[in-house]
Amino acid sequence: MEISIASATLSIAIAVVSWWAWRTLNWVWFKPKMLESYLRRQGLSGSPYTPLVGDLKRNFSLLKEARSKPIKLTDDITPRVVPYPLKMLKTHGRTYFTWLGPIPTITIMDPEQIKEVFNKVYDFQKTHTFPLARLIGTGLASYDCDKWAKHRRIINPIVKAEKPD
Repeated sequence: MEISIASATLSIAIAVVSWWAWRTLNWVWFKPKMLESYLRRQGLSGSPYTPLVGDLKRNFSLLKEARSKPIKLTDDITPRVVPYPLKMLKTHGRTYFTWLGPIPTITIMDPEQIKEVFNKVYDFQKTHTFPLARLIGTGLASYDCDKWAKHRRIINPIVKAEKPD
């Protein structure tokens, strides 16, 4: 039997569409659910994953609700400015994870854990979600690994300088 060009083309098209569908499904569902499982096994709590949007919809709805209420000059502005992180802090404690689309974001508020993250620059990579920021300005906050260590060493005497009384 001869394989016709049409059947070969159809087979290749089916393979390409299947591969694309698998990659999309992996990106949208399997990988985020696997990451959520890993985070929960490590003892972190957070909101469950919502496909594609993550917590963005909840964040925007809480922000819209908070800004619709009037505020006095003497009121605490925290619930108005960052309502979703405040709600997560009250619900899940000082270390929790949220979702920016299919990407989990861990919020740490314990000083010892923050110090550990800052000291292990090779283990905890920074996210580069906004490439335009590199054009606007770079600095210690945007550098990674060796470049971060070099610049940290340069500014360390300034940071550690004693203040005059």
